[in-house]
Amino acid sequence: MLRRRIVTLTVASALAASVLPLGAARASVTRRLGSGEAGSGPPAIPVVLPRAHAGDRSIARSRTTIVWSDVDPSYRWARPAIDYVGATNEWMRDLAPNPDGTYPFEPATIETRKYFARAVVQAFAPLQPVDPTITFPDVDPSGAFYPFANIAVQLHWMKRAPSRTFAPDKPVTTTSVHRVLSLALGLGPAAKALNHLHTVDGVTFALPPNFGALILGMRLGLRYNSSDEARDVGPTTPLTRAQVAYSLYRAATQPAWSVPELLAQYQGIELPSLTPDQQQIVRWGVGYVGFPYVWGGEWGTDSDGQPVPGFDCSGLTWWLLRASDGTYWNVSPPRPYIGWTLPQRTSADMATVGKLTYDQLRPGDLMFYDGDGDGRVDHVDTFIGNGWALDSSSTPGGVTIMWIGDGWYRDHFVHGRRVLPDVAP
Repeated sequence: MLRRRIVTLTVASALAASVLPLGAARASVTRRLGSGEAGSGPPAIPVVLPRAHAGDRSIARSRTTIVWSDVDPSYRWARPAIDYVGATNEWMRDLAPNPDGTYPFEPATIETRKYFARAVVQAFAPLQPVDPTITFPDVDPSGAFYPFANIAVQLHWMKRAPSRTFAPDKPVTTTSVHRVLSLALGLGPAAKALNHLHTVDGVTFALPPNFGALILGMRLGLRYNSSDEARDVGPTTPLTRAQVAYSLYRAATQPAWSVPELLAQYQGIELPSLTPDQQQIVRWGVGYVGFPYVWGGEWGTDSDGQPVPGFDCSGLTWWLLRASDGTYWNVSPPRPYIGWTLPQRTSADMATVGKLTYDQLRPGDLMFYDGDGDGRVDHVDTFIGNGWALDSSSTPGGVTIMWIGDGWYRDHFVHGRRVLPDVAP
């Protein structure tokens, strides 16, 4: 499992009064963010590099002949990805070499749709023919990028605007990159099921655009979980070329089991019948899917108390459940419901109350885990029924709807706790 660096943020009351959406005002309070979670969750999905054919030295040769002129040590986290997508393969080798033979990669440059389309098609559909009936008023059919835009739209990985334009120079975002790559990997049925999240009795939820693909991309490990929280990206953040390289690399090196496992988990997703309180928790929580994992993070809008909006595991639990107390914690508004008593901040402290077994869990209950087997709870999430939980962990790098019915979560489950009134649906 991944462990995040430990920092302590002490926020003065003047800084803690941040602006909320819809013009709602927060009380001026002192917010102490020293009680964060180090991060837990299942092990990261391993990188599986394709084996070269016998006698094929192209991979080794490309690694030694491509030298980047601008990938400095600050991009150490992305270096294997950049090498893979630009040296081992030519998918993102987009710029001409320098006079000295080195290549620029421009890792800090925001990636655009035309370059991303070219990279994805070269990676996942290099033999797909062009459909001449698909044209764009803003992409020249004789230009270098047209075949890739054509194929990306033809395969439904990327969309045209209502005006039928491709917007080739528009930046890609976390969500759009996750959508393209999850569809390229064949996860369309799972994304469709998530986009129609509902209960068994027909209750539906207002979901962000491309909700399903965003979850699946996070489950695939496509977003780098930065150790510098100020660099974390949200669902709508335009991505740099280094970040896109990381996502493409992770998508192209998935183990054979990961996509079938995600299809099996998500393409039949359905929540049980929920009480009004339980429905409110789900309605509020799904709006924050894709927000980054932030050590000590407990706030989903702009706040001076943390570097970017986002959550650690117990911070998400507070965001979903804890009632405002008029001094330290004031979340309603913007949260449309009052919440309940939940004074403890960390998963270990929360776990000192309540001892529910797995079979006793109801939607809205807390679930506690001992991820490293040391006998101490180090992770918490919120059960929403039928084997699903709203979860923020450092492995997928933020907020997801996580399958907890078997595998790592079931194996490391310790016990649960009821916070909502004990009323059955």
